[in-house]
Amino acid sequence: MNRIGQGFDVHPLMDNRILVLGGVAIPFDKGLEGDTDGDVLTHAYMDAILGALAIGDIGTFFHANDPEVQGARSLELLKIVAAMMVDKGYHIVSADMTVVAQRPKLAPFVPVMRQNLSQASGCPGDALSVKATTTDHLGAIGREEGILALATVLLSVTPPNLC
Repeated sequence: MNRIGQGFDVHPLMDNRILVLGGVAIPFDKGLEGDTDGDVLTHAYMDAILGALAIGDIGTFFHANDPEVQGARSLELLKIVAAMMVDKGYHIVSADMTVVAQRPKLAPFVPVMRQNLSQASGCPGDALSVKATTTDHLGAIGREEGILALATVLLSVTPPNLC
């Protein structure tokens, strides 16, 4: 049996924060606000996996008021979500993600983002896509007020001889 999930996350940009996307610290003059490292790409991916499993979203499992969530690396939370997926008998067949940011230019960082997300989730690297785009200066993202990410995953039941 296959299941499809989608994820979406957006955070405002703020001063005096490190910008983290896909587990990569990206040189920029602002970072994303959040209880964790603010990594919208990893958050959208986690939500897509949890949605495909039909068990909730990241807020269901990682509460903002939980001291362990405060300042947490989102890649570490993704590992927990991936373990939940495996426990439910599924694996990722394909994952497709898009980051929408006016700046900074993200293309140079995409290969490392893909590697980080693949390793943390168990999705084969050749089945995981990360793309970056802008809004051509339209809206809040175009005015550099925030960054958003979208993710879609296809899960399949893990045959007994895998994992």
